[in-house]
Amino acid sequence: MNVKVAENAGFCFGVERAVDMVYKEAMRGDNVYTFGSIIHNEQVVRELEQQNVKVVNNLEELRRMPKGTIIIRSHGVSKAVQDAMENMGFRVVNATCPFVIKIHKIVFEKSNEGRQIIIIGNEDHPEVMGINGWCHDKAIIVKDEKDVEKISLEEGSKVCIVAQTTFNYKKFEVLVEIISKKRYDIIAFNTICNATEVRQREARELASVSDAMLVVGGKHSSNTQKLYEICKKECINTYYIQTVSDLNLDIIKSFHNVGITAGASTPNKIIKEVQIACQK
Repeated sequence: MNVKVAENAGFCFGVERAVDMVYKEAMRGDNVYTFGSIIHNEQVVRELEQQNVKVVNNLEELRRMPKGTIIIRSHGVSKAVQDAMENMGFRVVNATCPFVIKIHKIVFEKSNEGRQIIIIGNEDHPEVMGINGWCHDKAIIVKDEKDVEKISLEEGSKVCIVAQTTFNYKKFEVLVEIISKKRYDIIAFNTICNATEVRQREARELASVSDAMLVVGGKHSSNTQKLYEICKKECINTYYIQTVSDLNLDIIKSFHNVGITAGASTPNKIIKEVQIACQK
């Protein structure tokens, strides 16, 4: 069996930065909390729990906790949530991905200039919810053509378009083109992370020449789900697994060329374990 791992599989810059920041804070010995899971990977979250890092899911839960350090996860939060944390007396460490912070600044500025913000992404994703919070929770959120067709602003309306950093790049282009036909005064920012674009392109290319494709990542990871969808279009034998324990070797061993890619929140050691299992 030939096994090839995509060059840019695994932790992206923003995720690696956030995880490193949490481990650094855990070493301080203080009460350390993350506001939601620091990244969408259950194995990483469990390892941090062993370092006494607790996950809090909302502000009410945080209020009941002993004072200490609260870490904003890589996906970011709304301005209102960030302000509330500081007002509670917690030491706030912002591990939001710098690329997400850039979007916060864009929507904050453009919404205050009077532009209607349109976010291309998944409305229930924490990153999108946080972005919306930086434009007064008044953004229009769309994820597909049906959502775009429902937009009913007046002709000539001033609009600013941004995207969830892990959104499918080709789909983003299609949706921006459809919105552009509505004759609005549009400013569009491609805020999809460059690492996401590269990862998706590599996954597509690798899947197209593989007999089987393994996509490794947390079940709640949006960017991993998108990788799976991209690979599935190119390779019918595409499998979504979280760890090596999910791998069905009886099926995989029947293929000659196997490709492996992984989401931005997948640790390298998990990818390596999958690779080694395939090569045995």
